[in-house]
Amino acid sequence: MALPDLDTSVGHSFGLEVDGVAIKQISEVSGLKMEQDVIELKQNTADGKYVIKKLPGRPKAGEVTLTRGLTGDNSFEKWVKDAHFGKMATARKGGAIIVYDYEGQAIKRYKLTNAWPKSLEIGSLKAGDTSVLTEKLVVTYEMMEVE
Repeated sequence: MALPDLDTSVGHSFGLEVDGVAIKQISEVSGLKMEQDVIELKQNTADGKYVIKKLPGRPKAGEVTLTRGLTGDNSFEKWVKDAHFGKMATARKGGAIIVYDYEGQAIKRYKLTNAWPKSLEIGSLKAGDTSVLTEKLVVTYEMMEVE
């Protein structure tokens, strides 16, 4: 669903899609960015002036942190287990971070190439605490494209 001109979106909900399987209960996504190296070219002009030009370099790999409430779904744990034991042929996956609007329609997709889980962190376990127990998955990727 395209947004009207000059209209912005509210991040109502987020999802992770890996190999066609969608996990829609993501409550927070952080660290999602596209970045590249900067090359400095130092040279003298024809009239002898010293100048520095900045040129685009190689794209950088990135990391994104996904947070969701702890549920019975163990898809994060299965994915982490493959990477933890060095099964990178099955751990490296293509996927996407999806932003949904309030009606549940996808409004933006951030496609990740060769993504694999770096770490999985479970929130603090405190007896008598009434806050939601969360799990944070840090995913590293080689390339990101906006679809």
